[in-house]
Order: sequence, then C-alpha cells, then structure tokens
Amino acid sequence: MRAAGPDVIKFLQGQLSQDVTGLAAGASTWALLLQPQGKVVAFLRVLRAGEEELVLETDAGFGDAVIERLNRFKLRVKCDLDPLAWRCVAVRGPASHDAVDGGVVADWPGLAGADLIGESPVSPDGVTLCSPEAYEAVRIEAGIPVMGRELDEGTIPAEAGVVDMSVSFTKGCYTGQELVARIDSRGGNVPRRLRGVILGDSATPPAGAIVSSEGKEVGRLTSAAFSPGLGATVALAYVRRAVEPPAEVTVDWDGGSSPARVEALPLVP
Repeated sequence: MRAAGPDVIKFLQGQLSQDVTGLAAGASTWALLLQPQGKVVAFLRVLRAGEEELVLETDAGFGDAVIERLNRFKLRVKCDLDPLAWRCVAVRGPASHDAVDGGVVADWPGLAGADLIGESPVSPDGVTLCSPEAYEAVRIEAGIPVMGRELDEGTIPAEAGVVDMSVSFTKGCYTGQELVARIDSRGGNVPRRLRGVILGDSATPPAGAIVSSEGKEVGRLTSAAFSPGLGATVALAYVRRAVEPPAEVTVDWDGGSSPARVEALPLVP
C-alpha cells in the first residue's frame, strides 16, 4: 500500500508501533498496526519512498484490512492510502545482500535476507529458485510469524515475539500502545508464547495439531514444514508459558502422532 501526503509521517507516527520519523529515503523498518485494544491488525514493513510517501507491506490478503483500519482513524488528515499491485521476490542466505541490487533489507534472526518489491520484480542472476516448502521451513526456523497463521485479530504482540523488532518504547503515543506498554512493564509475561517445535520424524502435521505435555494439551501448531537442514519437520506453535524450552512433548493430529521437542526461537543459530 502507498501512503502519501503532507501529513503522512505525522499520521502514521500516531498509528504504528514503530518510530517512522527518522526513516531515511530507501530505509525500512518493521512495525505493527494495532487495534485500540492492543491486538494485531497487521505486521508490516514500512519503507520510506519519498519525503511525503511511505510504502506499507504486509502478507498477501491483508492489505484491505490495513487500509480500512487506517482510514477509520484518518480525521482531517492529508494522507492518501492506495493499494499497490506489487509482488515480492525474497532472497535468503549469507550472500543475499550481495546478490540483490537495490533490494530492501529483510534480515531474519540468524539469516541475512533482501527483498525485491514492485510490479514485476525479477530474481537476481545466479540465485537458486527454491520451492515454497523450502522457504516455509527457513521462515519457521527463524521464527518469523505471518498473518493468518501466527498473527490474527486475537494475537497479543508479546505472544508472537515481534515486540523487539517492531515496537519503539521511546516514541510518542500510538493507537494500541497501552496493552504493549503494560505487558512490557510487567516483564513481558503472557499466558502463551510462540515457540519452535522439532518433530521426531518427517511427518508434516497440519495447522491446529495438538501439542501435549504429560497428557495435557499445552498448545497448537500454526505452521509446519520439513527442514532439509535439520533433517526433521519443524513447526511453530503457541505454547503455554509453563512449558519452558527445551521440553519433550507429543504432537497429535487426525491420523498421526509424533514425539517432539519444544525449543526457543530461532531454531538455528
């Protein structure tokens, strides 16, 4: 989405969790757009495209929700919000910054990255094209949540582990700030947390598979994929705070069951 106009910085500074006033041209940062109650509307990357223009990126299918939410709070503000028919080529790996010319920095925990965005971005020469399943495995290993799986309208930011990368505690007020600040002041304690899960075999359970410890349900998987690097299926799951990683658990789903281990994220250094 493109947000542009003489009031764009002031407006988004009061709506996003991250400080956008100091973004240089071409620089980007992660941010959250929250409901007034502090729960997630969208996990965004904010790119400074010009003096009075920002580009907001989120996972496909959630742009309309972002525009609707921002327009609801856009009172006497000179800022236009328009969807962009853009796509993204994601490059991940130690040499990704060198391989991508003019891309947006997209580093994940433990893994360098760069994205090419636009109407028709082209993969860089010499870069291996990977399957969606391989990309998914790397995303899970890094512990990066996506909208519609790990993040939805019921998610508290601290649960998903995205506060450090997407929230400024030194900027002024923004919509939804109260819940984020209150949880931070209490040491970040929430009833559940996003964790990594490594299964004991190569089966790939569906989202919603039950994570159990000592016969009791303690969480549910949100994403899963086979990791060639680890030689096992990896998954993300919201797990109760009482389960301190590493912890041996069982994952059960319709037609399958596997021993597993809950680990802190990221799953690879």
